[in-house]
Amino acid sequence: MARVLHKLSDISVKSEKRPGRHSDGGGLYLNVTSTGTKSWLFMWTPKGGKRKEMGLGSYPTVTLAKARSRAAECRVDIDEGRNPMSVRDQRPIPTFGECADEFIETIRSEWRNAKHEYQWRQTLGTKCTAIRSKLVSEIDTEEVLKVLKPIWTKQNETASRLRGRLERVLNYAKAKGWLVGENPATWRNNLDGMLPKRQKLTRGHQPAMPYAKVPAFVADLQSREAIAARALELTILTVSRSGETIGAKWPEFSLNSGEWVVPAERMKGGRQHVVTLSPPVVAILTDLKATATSEYVFASPKRRRPTDPDKPLSNMAMRALMRRMGFTQFTVHGFRSSFRDWAGNETEFARELAEEALAHAVGNEVERAYRRALALKKRRVLMDAWADFVLAAPPADNVVPFTGKQSA
Repeated sequence: MARVLHKLSDISVKSEKRPGRHSDGGGLYLNVTSTGTKSWLFMWTPKGGKRKEMGLGSYPTVTLAKARSRAAECRVDIDEGRNPMSVRDQRPIPTFGECADEFIETIRSEWRNAKHEYQWRQTLGTKCTAIRSKLVSEIDTEEVLKVLKPIWTKQNETASRLRGRLERVLNYAKAKGWLVGENPATWRNNLDGMLPKRQKLTRGHQPAMPYAKVPAFVADLQSREAIAARALELTILTVSRSGETIGAKWPEFSLNSGEWVVPAERMKGGRQHVVTLSPPVVAILTDLKATATSEYVFASPKRRRPTDPDKPLSNMAMRALMRRMGFTQFTVHGFRSSFRDWAGNETEFARELAEEALAHAVGNEVERAYRRALALKKRRVLMDAWADFVLAAPPADNVVPFTGKQSA
């Protein structure tokens, strides 16, 4: 093991934004994800074995000095023939924060992209400040309620996910022997008697613009030069989710064949999705590619110099544009419902075809594999028809002023 130590500094650790592992020496690394979250890793290679790594906690909860101290203990264990992981498992009971950070490190391989890790660290960090410094053995139902009650009815979707994450962390603590008794974050026969039932807090459908109003909206959109306007236009014409659009990179597109292959790790369902591109979408992309300076199709306009970090458009940019246009009552995601209503009410296209265009699973794996080639041809006709509808100009003698403040 290399003995060149202390390559990093407090300033460099705080300011580091490049994704990857940054060595401090002696097996200690600062791990930076693409979303900017940071954590500490200790890496070593046992004699005659394969390289191993162990999480030492997240930054800034674990400071550089504390990470170096833990790494030094690991090096002593290795020099004296002990496995650092085994020694760690025998240490005194950790705090809830330390336990949560450690659990996140153990399940990182479950997630398709860095966004999931960021969400876990955010909810188990900022939402759990009331209990992070307490020993995990002291966490009981009352402590869990301190975290959940303030957000249960105000942020019910986030609260429900947080409860599930708390349950998993505390199950991990039980398996480690740090927590005795029933898991205080379980729902059935526990929290279900103290909090409103989840069914009463359903978020419901995303507010969707009536499809008859979409052409006038897109006409207004085309008059705007902002990159967010082009992103929203493409999102509507391809009926994609906003995350799929802003994360799109040029290698995913084949403009000659008119296809966009969204990789599985960027899809909600975890399956690769092929989007057929109508001629107007190809035209939008061709114009954008002519002046592209980023690997992202819709790059952040904050990147002023080639040396600045390459980042995609903010996930709030399209929603903010709709607000500026006065359409606060609708959501970006709602345009998918607008398309679905149009396809069902105004066309003879099969229901399954519209569902596949929306990347919804239809049938079992065998059925989907069998019909994939034929469905793409039919979906191209469907998406071309949708583009024709959306981009159709209203008759000159039948133009009605359309603003976001007009009633839906």
